[in-house]
Amino acid sequence: MDFELQRNDLHTSRFLHTDPPSPDDGEALLRVESFGLTSNNITYAVFGEAMNYWNFFPASDPEWGKLNVWGYARVEDSRHPDVAPGMRVYGYLPCASHLLVVPDRVNEKGFVDAAPHRATLPSAYQGYRDVETDPVYSADSEAEHILFFPLFFTSFLIDDFLADEGFFGTDTIVISSASSKTAIIAAYLLAKRAGIETVGLTSASNREFVEGLNVYDSVCAYDQVSQLPGERAVYVDIAGDGAVRSDIHAHYGDRLAHSAAVGMTHWTKMAQGTGDLDGPRPVFFFAPDRIKKRGADWGPAKLDQNVADAWTPFAKWASNWLRVERISSEDDIQRVYLELLDGKVDPAAGTVVDL
Repeated sequence: MDFELQRNDLHTSRFLHTDPPSPDDGEALLRVESFGLTSNNITYAVFGEAMNYWNFFPASDPEWGKLNVWGYARVEDSRHPDVAPGMRVYGYLPCASHLLVVPDRVNEKGFVDAAPHRATLPSAYQGYRDVETDPVYSADSEAEHILFFPLFFTSFLIDDFLADEGFFGTDTIVISSASSKTAIIAAYLLAKRAGIETVGLTSASNREFVEGLNVYDSVCAYDQVSQLPGERAVYVDIAGDGAVRSDIHAHYGDRLAHSAAVGMTHWTKMAQGTGDLDGPRPVFFFAPDRIKKRGADWGPAKLDQNVADAWTPFAKWASNWLRVERISSEDDIQRVYLELLDGKVDPAAGTVVDL
């Protein structure tokens, strides 16, 4: 099974059914077991062309692309001497039943896919972690792991980046799409920083939920930008809404110390308000670049441990409010995908697909 999207019309999708490929020497066939569906996956599709996300898992036709997800898979067949059938891994996968990989740099932690078509793509998406040795993995928090961890890693890096920059000399961080999982994680981590006020921007319908999380110091609706606090501020833009971005830049002007473009949960509105902006030019936050930096600064093992140390308490906290929906049928996959694409998301819910 392969779930494909028409690149020039993301509302058009299809399922294809073929026999799974047989691995050649040096290859392994992964059987996808489960994965999460969140707004993060929509970002991969929206930026499929611009950020080369379509290139990770080429579709059957160049006019189509595969939806990229994160989840668990098991080695179903292997002709690689160091990768045994039955090995269970976590990593970047297509919304599909199988993935053929070329394992390389195999060690006790897992392996990377050295398929030629992935050679020039960011290394952060290439690794497949053996769940038996992954310091983040816990059988008790698989749902949280599958739904939050890719977003958690990004938010961990945002929090680390802002702290590393001394919060650009400000004491106020404004985060849009405050009900999104990436924003919630960032706010959770920032709440542990002394002297920083974190403000969530959200829709009126999600305000009560956001306030109930108790990780934002204050919460504002999108029509209350003129009331945002702080003499100087940093804007962490997870919504990607051009009009909201313009309003925030106008409100703070030169008092906006940094504007970080992170996500695109409001992807249909990204073209609005795209004229000249007051204050600093938005800078795209690309997590793989930050991973490279911290990998060099700390070493990969220390980076993994720092993330794991921050992850464990977050996963326990999130389990108190997260409502998991488990689905498996093609109709449900398509339904949830379209709901995410159109922004019809319950922020307290998360969808796990079991194949």
